[in-house]
Amino acid sequence: MIISKYFDNMKILKIELDKYTKQKVLKTEVFAKSLVNAHLDKAKHNLKFINKIKNDDEFNDWIIVGLYYAAYHAALALVANKGHVSKSHDATLIFIMYEYHLEKNELELLDKLSITKTDAEFYAALKEKRREASYSTNIMFRNETIKEYINKTIDFINKIEEMLES
Repeated sequence: MIISKYFDNMKILKIELDKYTKQKVLKTEVFAKSLVNAHLDKAKHNLKFINKIKNDDEFNDWIIVGLYYAAYHAALALVANKGHVSKSHDATLIFIMYEYHLEKNELELLDKLSITKTDAEFYAALKEKRREASYSTNIMFRNETIKEYINKTIDFINKIEEMLES
C-alpha cells in the first residue's frame, strides 16, 4: 500500500474507505467499542511474546510477525473505538488514516498523538515485513532492523493507548 498516495489525496482515501464499507469488510457494529481493551490486551500479549524471544536471532522472522500483529491489534482498537470492526488489514489502515487524520478537532487536541503519515508508513512497512517473514523462505532479518521495529512498535502502541485515554 502506498501511504503517501492516500495522504496526498484525501478523495482517493475516501473512495477506498467507501469501497471497504460497501464490501462489508469494514462495518459499524454495536459491540465494537467493547473490543477496544481486548485488542489492546492482545497487542500487549504479542509484545510479551516478542520480549521472550527477542534475544534469539534465529527467530527474527517470528519477531517481525509478532510485532506486526501487536501493531495491528492496536490499530484495531482505534477502529473499535469509533464503533467499527474490520476484517481486512488494508481496510484497517485506510480507516485509521481517515478517521484519525482528518478530524481537525482531534488532531488539535491530540497534536503529536494523532496518527501521522510516518505512523501509517511504519504500520504499512511492518505489514510488508510481516508478509515477507510469513511467506518467504528467508528466515533472517538483521538484528538492527529488529531492534528498530521493536522500538517503533512499542511507540506506536503507546501512542494509540494515549489517544484512547484522551
